[in-house]
Amino acid sequence: MEILRKDRLLRHKIKNKGNIKLNKAIDSLIVDIEKANWRTKIEIIAERPDADCVHSEGFYFFDIDIHRTMILIVFEDNEATIIWTGSHDDYDLIFKGNKKTIETWLRKQGLIK
Repeated sequence: MEILRKDRLLRHKIKNKGNIKLNKAIDSLIVDIEKANWRTKIEIIAERPDADCVHSEGFYFFDIDIHRTMILIVFEDNEATIIWTGSHDDYDLIFKGNKKTIETWLRKQGLIK
């Protein structure tokens, strides 16, 4: 699977370059996505239990627990697009851990109708 906007993950790695565990976890996520051929929510969650489906149009948050990093990805047509990355505190501030708030944010970004 091709990853679009991978630079967002790479910037997050650079920002946290001293955190070797986080960088390895992000590398692992990248490898898992690139080799994946996921078609269903069940397949994604079976391989990546840190994934949470936050919208029915293919949006998932991945919780990289090592550094409380959150990554929002949308899966479409054998492509994974990195939408947002940030700390868990940023996630709580913006999304409030609430799927309705996430949906509103996705609408404001023009990602869903």
